[in-house]
Amino acid sequence: MRKTRYAAAAMAAVAALTLSACGGGDEDATGSAPESGEAGGETIRVGIKFDQPGLGYDEGGSYSGFDVDVAKYVANELGYTDEQIEFVESPSANRENMLQNDQVDMIFATYSITDTRKETVAFAGPYFIAGQDLLVPTDSDITGPEDLEGKNLCSVTGSTSAQKIKDQYPGVQLVEQPGYAECVTAMGGGQIDAVTTDDIILAGLAAQDANAGQYRVVGNTFSEEKYGVGLPQGSDRCEDINAAITKMIDEGAWKEAIAANTEGADYSYNEELNPPTPEPCA
Repeated sequence: MRKTRYAAAAMAAVAALTLSACGGGDEDATGSAPESGEAGGETIRVGIKFDQPGLGYDEGGSYSGFDVDVAKYVANELGYTDEQIEFVESPSANRENMLQNDQVDMIFATYSITDTRKETVAFAGPYFIAGQDLLVPTDSDITGPEDLEGKNLCSVTGSTSAQKIKDQYPGVQLVEQPGYAECVTAMGGGQIDAVTTDDIILAGLAAQDANAGQYRVVGNTFSEEKYGVGLPQGSDRCEDINAAITKMIDEGAWKEAIAANTEGADYSYNEELNPPTPEPCA
């Protein structure tokens, strides 16, 4: 828990003593000052992507997407109001550093749970299981990764998608960009033959008004990506976050969020994998 919480608690205690000495009427029958709520006046810093339509997207300071909806639900269950959530941009390549350097409290940013990442950060969840796929122009004859030999494929620097292509398909010409929007722009200009990442991310890109009818998701997934909630190592929030995710699924709010954020993309999540069951906290 952040030091600011302890500082706020200490200030509240001093204020309560001062009111008591002055004969103030803000105390309850036990002589304690009333609490303002579990989270009080502090904020919680939540890392999201700002450039992934349908998942984490910054619309001029207004944030939308499935990751955002899950983050809000979880934060509310932890005792924070929407107004107490501070969304922080968390690019793929920076996520571990941001958690280790106390720049965010938790991350909902299509953050795949991997053993390598568990060496430096902790995870709650997963709250979604995606599959890596390809986005191609509508008239492309690419049907899967085996058709990418000698072609230009775009993914994002630091992502597991980029690393998987490097490891398994060495004949592919991999082009890395800071964000998937840049990949789609390059494909629109003819410099890229395909974009790869998780199917739900590609569906969000294809559903954008500017891209309507130009691209299609191949629909041939070749991985399982467990989206987890990134946490600093030693965090005490994992069990509470898992309970919140389970509640969101049980109440139907999880399914509603998926539908709302992929509308118009002709997308269906893998029902054999989703909704997921959060894994036990380490």
